[in-house]
Amino acid sequence: MSRSGRGHVSGPLAAYAEGFRVALSSRGYTWGSAAHQIHLMAHVSRWLARTGLGPGDLTSVVVEQFVGDRRAAGYVHLISVRAMAPLLGYLRGLGVVPPGVRANAGTPVELAVDAYEHWLVAERALSAASIRSYLRVARRFLRSLGAGEDLALGTVEAATVTQFVLAECHGRSAAWSKTTVTGLRSFLRYLYLDGQVSRPLSAAVPTAASWRLAMLPRSITEDQMSLLFTHCDRGSALGRRDAAILTVLLRLGLRAGEVAAAQLADIDWRRGEIVVRGKGGHREVLPLPADVGQAIAEWLRYGRPGDAGGGAVFTRMRAPHDRLASSGISAIVRRACRRAGVPVVGPHRLRHTTATQILVHGGSLEEIGQVLRHARLATTALYAKVNMPALALVAQPWPGGQS
Repeated sequence: MSRSGRGHVSGPLAAYAEGFRVALSSRGYTWGSAAHQIHLMAHVSRWLARTGLGPGDLTSVVVEQFVGDRRAAGYVHLISVRAMAPLLGYLRGLGVVPPGVRANAGTPVELAVDAYEHWLVAERALSAASIRSYLRVARRFLRSLGAGEDLALGTVEAATVTQFVLAECHGRSAAWSKTTVTGLRSFLRYLYLDGQVSRPLSAAVPTAASWRLAMLPRSITEDQMSLLFTHCDRGSALGRRDAAILTVLLRLGLRAGEVAAAQLADIDWRRGEIVVRGKGGHREVLPLPADVGQAIAEWLRYGRPGDAGGGAVFTRMRAPHDRLASSGISAIVRRACRRAGVPVVGPHRLRHTTATQILVHGGSLEEIGQVLRHARLATTALYAKVNMPALALVAQPWPGGQS
């Protein structure tokens, strides 16, 4: 293939080949990766010409048909709908290809979920993450009804609701159970307010047993913290990025989503401050410790791809160099644990570690609450149980037994 990418795409997509090549280059694709994408584009264009279709016919269903034919033809690379994302994204940006539509968007379940989503956005004004969580629960509940063309929601009984919760939460964690029952109550309230059910079935949703302060907050040890950093290769761009993310998580106690949302404009280097984009759209200014600032600066100067756009602090290393999602932050933490040979944990365990370290080194609960940006001191009270020596001084002997 020529380095220009021209002359190899014939058919309906030929006019867009050069623009696609330029777009791939601007998003950080290497020549080799871009070449594979252009080859895929050429195959799509030949397939469209052979089937008598044009670019505007590349709906979700047609894309799935192409992918199936590509597999059947013996191709072993770029044989999924996801592999088509760069090409389809480019063509959609030009208005050549229609917006992506779910293959099952017209089913009764999806139509009901779409209507619920509109209600959540218009009436509840929830965050995007909360809406996604609620929609997942609603979709699972509707599918559990085993409905065909008619959902028949008016016939749903309280026993059906209870059975669904018991089946969904059996063997699951307390967090999963709480998310399920909260989302289901919201969906059932919507159905009642919308007149789709005649009774407020939200009252039939069982309560998930999860008592506040029942669990001891778990953290990692100082030795394990050291191992995490020791096994980050700071001589490589990837190692600098991972070290910076771990430093931010452990020193500032940020959530994964807050690290992912960090923007270059959020850092005031002169004043030593960083704006944290927290839950519910809240923004708070935190001091930027010297070691945190140094780790971020090393990543920005010697690791962050120069063509990364969007202004995100932490980006993908492989093209496209978009900002990391919160799931990407979690994956980085898990990989760091495996490299270091320590138990695999998530970003929230590092947040607990931040609080525990503050307390162990003489800090107060008020200081923990300020660092973690808790709205109520009662939330921070969970960490009072971490200081076992202090609790031993006030513990009373067990009546009738040994102390």
